Amino acid sequence: MREVVIVEAVRTAVGKRNGGLSDMHAADLSAVVLRELARRSGIDPAIVDDVVWGCVSQVGDQSSNIGRYAVLAAGWPESIPGTTINRACGSSQQALDFAAQAVMSGQQDVVVAGGVEVMSRVPLGSARSTGMPYGPKVLARYEDFSFNQGISAELIAEKWGLSRTALDEYAVRSHELAAAAIDRGAFTEQIVAVQTDAGDIAVDEGVRRGSTVEKLAGLKPAFRDDGVIHAGNSSQISDGAAALLVMTADRARELGLAPIARYVAGAVAGADPILMLTGPIPATEKVLAKAGVAVGDVGTFEVNEAFASVPLAWLAETGAHPDRVNPLGGAIALGHPLGGSGAILMTRMINHMRDNDIRFGLQTMCEGGGTANATLVELIS
Repeated sequence: MREVVIVEAVRTAVGKRNGGLSDMHAADLSAVVLRELARRSGIDPAIVDDVVWGCVSQVGDQSSNIGRYAVLAAGWPESIPGTTINRACGSSQQALDFAAQAVMSGQQDVVVAGGVEVMSRVPLGSARSTGMPYGPKVLARYEDFSFNQGISAELIAEKWGLSRTALDEYAVRSHELAAAAIDRGAFTEQIVAVQTDAGDIAVDEGVRRGSTVEKLAGLKPAFRDDGVIHAGNSSQISDGAAALLVMTADRARELGLAPIARYVAGAVAGADPILMLTGPIPATEKVLAKAGVAVGDVGTFEVNEAFASVPLAWLAETGAHPDRVNPLGGAIALGHPLGGSGAILMTRMINHMRDNDIRFGLQTMCEGGGTANATLVELIS
């Protein structure tokens, strides 16, 4: 197998719902990161074998293969193909895994992986508005469960004994860490400013400074009258995009490029679709076993904060050090633009690894339907 490296990674700021990026078409927002990826790396886009793009709600503005239209919107050669994939919230993390697999196998040499979601223009659940994706046999198998992620998050909190106070404390931590990261410039270099009629958008918009457990206590539960999950300890509806340049180590040397990280291993796992969001637990075990790396050897983790109960249950099962999990905040504070989140998290993580000389980083995402991706990368000094 050939050695696969991530040479460059760039993302937009994450816009809040109806915020600074809400007027951008998903293809145009994708084009911003594609053009910046080429500019920063200095590559001729013509060498790119494929663009693998994650997007969840593939309707309206995001329909008809947004990956291909992103290439065209970027002004890249028409000869460059593009494809769009959907593994729910892990779509652009799966895009990276597919890109790495293509390069590792020798089928392709240079691939761009990434993703986009403009949830302000294509609302959550819009792809289901005209039908039921599960079908009668799936519903019969699971006793007509609603497959509602919020209910699943409640069930996880119940199973792992997570109180509302514990969830709210975790949510406040997310905002505090994200605000601190912004203030010290941790995200500045990885973000490309997006030009809009209202000005340049270059700072993540979702962070709520001054969040406290006491303030969150005033929010009503969102899914159960007596529940513990509410808007304040859940991920935000957001807009954003990110792109990663993937190639062989040999090709990077030929081009005179200095890679950021080596792709070590990727894994995907299925889990109980009623609990739904516990997939990161077996996916993490799977990728660590594949790589022969112990959880204690991993210096930083990105565990997507779909709901606060997800990373807290993951921590309880994996025994990872809490301070190493989402050290820059997560989706509760920074937002979760579905199809773009996987690539955004990877961009944040490998830059954090480079800034702090961390050898191994592991990213994992819970996904609708009870699946999860996990990806392990190693810093290249």
